Amino acid sequence: MIVPKTVQNAADVAAHYDELDVFYRDIWGEHVHHGYWATGRETPAAAAEALIDFLAARLGLAAGQAVCDIGCGYGGSAAYLAARTGARMTGLTISAAQLARARTRQAGAGSLTFLQTDWLANDLPAEHFDRAYAIESSEHMLDKQKFFDEVFRTLKPGGRLAICAWLAAEAPRQWEIRHLLEPICREGRLPGMGSETDYHAMAAQSGFLAAGVDDISRQVAKTWTICARRVAGKIFTDSRYIKTLLDSSKPNRVFALTLFRLIAAYRTGAMRYCVLVYDKP
Repeated sequence: MIVPKTVQNAADVAAHYDELDVFYRDIWGEHVHHGYWATGRETPAAAAEALIDFLAARLGLAAGQAVCDIGCGYGGSAAYLAARTGARMTGLTISAAQLARARTRQAGAGSLTFLQTDWLANDLPAEHFDRAYAIESSEHMLDKQKFFDEVFRTLKPGGRLAICAWLAAEAPRQWEIRHLLEPICREGRLPGMGSETDYHAMAAQSGFLAAGVDDISRQVAKTWTICARRVAGKIFTDSRYIKTLLDSSKPNRVFALTLFRLIAAYRTGAMRYCVLVYDKP
């Protein structure tokens, strides 16, 4: 497990997304997650939805299922899946800015409920959900073992969990840890970045059975070159960007530098992106 030098907590994560709210939506849109390029010709918007489709296929969603989106962001993924599958979606976020945006969404064929709740301190009933997923939110959990424990507790027997996760390589080199992975954790408000082995071990400890892993690092890496190019363009055309980058009272402005670390981390193999699937017996 890669752990940042500065301890990160839920308040830090919420502040990160609240402070960068406008910029995240401006640069990438309503889906605050990677895109998936199967051919490389997809638009960024289509790629973002393709990642949701990839995850949904692994989950096996169906109409009427109770589904939990753990770390739902602006609710884009939950709304997308509710409209296409007819599932009953419950989305959780710790960001007030994200919650406000999520609650403006329409469900389509399914239903939508959004809550401002810390997953590690939720009061959701046991054995309530048929499916659960986390798209790039498990990285923000201070206690990742409890993350898995809570999913296991709230899933029905026979339920399934799917996770889209930023993962560290199994044996990253020291310079990769020092200059890429540790700063990515610190600047991105990640209390820790685990490896595939770490995730399997924690899931097994909670009682899950591994049901599959897809390494899609190559298909998602393009996300960060597009973001970096867009940020660079905005610096010269939108005064808000320069003001934020020069404002020492905004600690999360450093994420602009993190974009370039992420590009390097994917290219060196120090970081991976996987979709991990687990079943509750």
